[in-house]
Amino acid sequence: MGDSANAIEVSDLRKTYSDGIFGRRKFQALKGVTFSVPKGAVFGLLGPNGAGKTTFVKIMLGIVGKTVGDASVMGHSAGSSKARNQIGYLPEHLRVRRHHTAHSALEFYGGLSGLSVSEVRAKRDALLEKVGLEEWGNSPVKKFSKGMLQRLGLAQALLHDPDLLILDEPTDGLDPQARADVREIMTALQKEGKTIFLNSHILQEVEMVCDGVAILDHGDLKYCGPVEKIGDFIEKRTGIRTGVGMTFIVESDLETMNKLVDCTPGDELADQPGGVIEYYSTRIDSEFVNAVIDRLRQNAITIREVAKKHVTLEEAFLAILSNEKIGDDSNSELGETEGRKIG
Repeated sequence: MGDSANAIEVSDLRKTYSDGIFGRRKFQALKGVTFSVPKGAVFGLLGPNGAGKTTFVKIMLGIVGKTVGDASVMGHSAGSSKARNQIGYLPEHLRVRRHHTAHSALEFYGGLSGLSVSEVRAKRDALLEKVGLEEWGNSPVKKFSKGMLQRLGLAQALLHDPDLLILDEPTDGLDPQARADVREIMTALQKEGKTIFLNSHILQEVEMVCDGVAILDHGDLKYCGPVEKIGDFIEKRTGIRTGVGMTFIVESDLETMNKLVDCTPGDELADQPGGVIEYYSTRIDSEFVNAVIDRLRQNAITIREVAKKHVTLEEAFLAILSNEKIGDDSNSELGETEGRKIG
């Protein structure tokens, strides 16, 4: 199994928890999830609270077992020792005892990964340099900011040179500079051939670094595919305008604009606050845009803004979760290029 082209593969993955007296009360955390993540990708797992993200990560790490289905990590059964050896993990809240320095913390975590003190000491300086902590090796972690602790957490996750990094909310609570630093580190790690799997709710961050995403909601897979194609997916499923288009903000009224522009299916004219009209068109070629601008100017229409727009990951995420047309059966309809693979 170790020669798989995918870092993560799950097929009909289900997890049911039992609760109450004699375990009679059941809760389905994952409901037949199927997708794969190719090696070398940066991939995001998204979903609201209770979506099943934490359960999914725990199954990949071997902390909990699956109920039904198949799950593999780097070609090995999820939870097996071979799979765990391939994973570097950064938890959302990394706890480092305050008496540790960066060096001693790495020795401690290296021991948990089966490395000797001598092996850790041979690696630690290079790892601290990689994450931007080269001057802090002998400094007590009680002096570290949260961003520095996240960097240290990345260093400990890399100690045993894993092929897959699972990062749980790696930029949560960080200031803008610290988030940018973590993104830069992730980009560098991808260039080295590492696969990075993010569990995150910060959609702007995910959009900036991820090749693909999976969106879970109440245990169901709602979307899995490239970030850049999520707009096409929503438009196909819901009819909600999401594709790339041009937006013109002008000082005019609807009656005048209706006479000046030739709306085609997918185009929209709408009143906006401040006495302006928004004209959106799915056409983005320069010939069309120039023609519209010329026509508006010839009719003394003041143009406030012309901009190319496309759906953001946040807009897509909210549309997917709120639209009833994307039901529980959407997982079974996802195609190979649109839903189950990102590469």
